[in-house]
Amino acid sequence: MFTLFAAPGSCSRVPLITLEEAGADYKLELVRFMQGAHKQPDYLALNPKGKVPCLVTETGPITENVAIALFLASQFDGLLPKASSARDAVLITADLAFCSATLHPIVSRMRVPMFMVEGPEATASVKAKAIEAMHPMAAVVETALDGKDWWFGDTWSILDAYIYWVFFRINGGGFPTDQYPNWAAHAKRMDARPAVRRALAKEADMQAALEAEGLAPKMG
Repeated sequence: MFTLFAAPGSCSRVPLITLEEAGADYKLELVRFMQGAHKQPDYLALNPKGKVPCLVTETGPITENVAIALFLASQFDGLLPKASSARDAVLITADLAFCSATLHPIVSRMRVPMFMVEGPEATASVKAKAIEAMHPMAAVVETALDGKDWWFGDTWSILDAYIYWVFFRINGGGFPTDQYPNWAAHAKRMDARPAVRRALAKEADMQAALEAEGLAPKMG
């Protein structure tokens, strides 16, 4: 059994959806950031970076979405395309890295600029710059999805879970997602997947718990 340490709305949604798609046996643990749970010694022993997601396996914890994605793809069929060459494998990893190292940091600046700077003028400037920076990257995603249901064509993969999370975040952060119809249609296809619905239901339960405890974080 795996244990996924997660927080609702965060990028831990990517492995959460992946675990549901794989039909994996796992337990979900809520990390209460507003309570400082991510800074406690027991959690830092699993993930010294103090972030989510963290996937605990029989051989130890794995952190970072790219690493978790590659690990789960090695354990379950159908999560990433089968690479026919070393170059193909690297290109798949590059696509995952595009999500984690290019899209994700822009999302952070857009949704939580208050973590980067202080003061309303500075946070507004950071958010505006993030929206500006997202446009050319959204165009990359839009082109990649042109004429296709999923990132790699006819077959769903973990990449689809990642760009789905990014779309969710920017769609609620003032970004004009209506300018990217392929990406918007992709998000609707993701909404309809049973595994996604199960994952979102579990996130909703976590969010309800945080709200009941007065520990729900605020986004920009």
